[in-house]
Amino acid sequence: MKLGAFSVSLSVKDLKASKAFYENLGFEAFAGDFEKKYFIMKNGNALIGIFQGMFENNILTFNPGWDENAQKVEGFDDIRTIQKDLKNKGVALMTEADENTAGPASFMVMDPDGNVVLIDQHV
Repeated sequence: MKLGAFSVSLSVKDLKASKAFYENLGFEAFAGDFEKKYFIMKNGNALIGIFQGMFENNILTFNPGWDENAQKVEGFDDIRTIQKDLKNKGVALMTEADENTAGPASFMVMDPDGNVVLIDQHV
């Protein structure tokens, strides 16, 4: 199963303070802005999304079809294939992608410890 680029999506209280903190750790803003209330921060191939007011808890995020530079990769597993495989394995889904569509879609699962995992395909 090829899940694509991995990032941690953090729910932050103060976007400006969080952006400055991660910049001090060597991360640079890769996408987003203050008006949209999020930034994707990048340090090498490490990605951290910081989001203010969009969701309550932190989320593990995978992007099928993308590399860490948000560039399309060839030979990726489509989100619907991943979803179908997880369902066949008995994994409960929190949300589902419409299996009758193609292209961008997402679904969410929760790990045994209550951590949300977002599979979010943009291509």
